[in-house]
Amino acid sequence: MNFSSSFKKITSRFDRFYEFDRAPVSSDKFQSGSKFAALFAGEHIAATEFVIGPFFVLHGVTVRELLLGLLIGNLLAVLSWAFICAPIAVKVRLTLYWYLRRICGPGLAAIYNFANAILYCILAGAMISVSATAVGLVFHISTPGLNELLPNNTGWVLVTLFVGSIVTLFAILGFEKISLFSKAGVPWLFVVFFSGAVALLPEFGKISNLKDLWNVANTKIWNGIPSPGQDKFAIWHIIFFAWFCNLAMHIDLSDMATLRYAKKWTYGFYSAFGMFPGHFFAWVCSGVMVAAVGREMNPGLMAYTAAGFAGAIAVVYAGWTTANPTMYRAGLAFQTLTPGWARWKVTLIAGVATTITACFPLFFLRLLDFVAIYGLILMPVGAIVFAEHWIFPVIGLPQYKTEIENKLFNIPALLTWVITLVICFLIPVHLFFKWLPGYLIAICIYITFNFLESILFSKIG
Repeated sequence: MNFSSSFKKITSRFDRFYEFDRAPVSSDKFQSGSKFAALFAGEHIAATEFVIGPFFVLHGVTVRELLLGLLIGNLLAVLSWAFICAPIAVKVRLTLYWYLRRICGPGLAAIYNFANAILYCILAGAMISVSATAVGLVFHISTPGLNELLPNNTGWVLVTLFVGSIVTLFAILGFEKISLFSKAGVPWLFVVFFSGAVALLPEFGKISNLKDLWNVANTKIWNGIPSPGQDKFAIWHIIFFAWFCNLAMHIDLSDMATLRYAKKWTYGFYSAFGMFPGHFFAWVCSGVMVAAVGREMNPGLMAYTAAGFAGAIAVVYAGWTTANPTMYRAGLAFQTLTPGWARWKVTLIAGVATTITACFPLFFLRLLDFVAIYGLILMPVGAIVFAEHWIFPVIGLPQYKTEIENKLFNIPALLTWVITLVICFLIPVHLFFKWLPGYLIAICIYITFNFLESILFSKIG
């Protein structure tokens, strides 16, 4: 058998991984709640938790601010999945990337999908980078420091390329394989976070009771003192970050890609399996770890110091469980731009680009700011889809007018996107707080433009 025939055989097998790329999911492919619980848990008990949790320590929050802020912020995130994203996903059974064509036209949808996919690739690259810190530690390869923006050695690049290739493979395999991969390792990851934090508590002194533990948490971990070069965070920073760190997935509606497989909209509540074990408990545990290693931002070092080789493996696995669905979404978004290509081919190209991006530590060492900017950029489009899907029928505006009139661009949507972002970046508040007023502004602008357009054309008619 020659190379050409072997290659065709392999590609034909990959072509079988059909994921309803451009059509509604059929009822025989709906998935059980346990798979969504596993997917949310696997994606959010993840490598990025080894970065985000420590940054709260470095930004000088107090333990009271942390616990209360995470409780409120994560609850708001769960409600956003359940009441905003999931109902639309199960009603239309399409990815956001394809549903957007009906509302905004293929031209604007292409711009959005390209931007979304690029941002997803960067986010997945950050997760791959975190996993690479652990692999590098096992093989005694130098990891970039907190202030380094570029790769600092060949070993780091080679390790990152290897980790990225594994992530890309699982993203190609599709939704069901991703959920199975997550389901297999989530309980173990949870144990590693917990046991790692407990193992390092003696580094802070003798702890005999809860009073001692609370005193250590207040004075030696979340002591309210930011590290040099880091801004001071308060409770509102914690609430809004916990809420919007997955803004692109819930309020911006990207998780329609996975929730379209849900049997009913209430499966959005399964996001709690990711938020509270991952974005609450794991952030707290990783904060303990970074304080115990002298506030050095190195996920691999933190986990290895806490749990040895098992900790290093946990960082790698956690990176994969988060990067896999992120890369899967990026492939779906890119595929809308390449209608003649199979999803796996597009995902492969996205995976190569993502893996190269992962070699640059800039993206995971500036993760908090990147997540904020990423969600903010996509936010107006989520508001546009929400308004047209739910509000237009109530106030009497026609839905899917762009599709019906076969237009390339939805001009009111384009203007709403641009104007909202300009306003958001001009609002004199912290980056974390800009998206909420921006979301409400985008809905109002989009509705206003459509009313004006309908009045104008009625007069012309």
